[in-house]
Amino acid sequence: MVSSVSASAVKTPSSTTTPTEATAIALPNVQPDSAAIQTQNVAVSYPIGKGNARRVVLEDISLDIEPGEFVVLLGETGCGKSTLLRMILGQERPISGTINVAGSPVERVDARSGYVPQKYALFPDRTVLQNLAMGPETSKYHILGRLRPSFRAFRRQVHEEAYRQLEHMGLQRSDAHKYPHQLSGGMQQRVAIAQALMMKSRVLLMDEAFSALDPATRASLQRLLRSAWSETRPTVVFVTHNTAEALFLGTRVIVLARTGREDHCGSRIALDMKLPALNPADGGMSLRTHGQEFLDLVDHIEHFSRGDRASDPAPASRSAAASSIKTS
Repeated sequence: MVSSVSASAVKTPSSTTTPTEATAIALPNVQPDSAAIQTQNVAVSYPIGKGNARRVVLEDISLDIEPGEFVVLLGETGCGKSTLLRMILGQERPISGTINVAGSPVERVDARSGYVPQKYALFPDRTVLQNLAMGPETSKYHILGRLRPSFRAFRRQVHEEAYRQLEHMGLQRSDAHKYPHQLSGGMQQRVAIAQALMMKSRVLLMDEAFSALDPATRASLQRLLRSAWSETRPTVVFVTHNTAEALFLGTRVIVLARTGREDHCGSRIALDMKLPALNPADGGMSLRTHGQEFLDLVDHIEHFSRGDRASDPAPASRSAAASSIKTS
């Protein structure tokens, strides 16, 4: 049974840490008391061929994500998870609706949101330390500003923070002086996460960040990420196909699913569910710690991912989850 998830924790689909001196950056028109991320009636579609036909990807996406939440986006391939993430980042614009981050409209990529892509994106001609320091340095000092005496002190602070983030990600200080090609894939992804954390952004967006890693490395990075999040509580939106990963990492799971198979039917929010409040540093639910309760919840979530919420889950293994979680 999923008794630890209350009915009030599920929203049915109707509808920070202050930057340190070393990494302080200017944020545009931020209203600190507002929702971390808010989307209102967002829709996205793309033209098909040379005519007027369009393929709808997302429709009527309205969300309020509170500061400090760890939100995991789930859904089948092509349901628009990564598209929604890119719009929150500012890489894409919706055809209708609005997106706000920290109370201000998203019009372009800016310092409010950090981003970790599926494939680590490090500069190959820079050392790990240089990769980590580049963001804070360029955000505070332009080229000529680096001639000022204060830049040297600032750089020392940034380097110390870079070493701290590397150690937090399970790497050694000596790794800071290596180039990306000298690191394994798992080590490069650890650096990419540390690179995003260096910017002290209010929001951290992660797109299938662990999907290319082997199971052992993936599990290790899941624990490290959850631990890092528990320290400073940035707002995280994490895209994955892995339901077990979602339950371990997230404080809230949002499932996107298409309402039909035709091109004019886009994905909507099929399930929006808060997860049990557990020790943040230890991670969320897992098969080892929650047994059948975990399996029932996985089955329940994947039922919605398939877009078949109108049908009855039926099997006994799902009935316990369905009866203890209110859905529409």
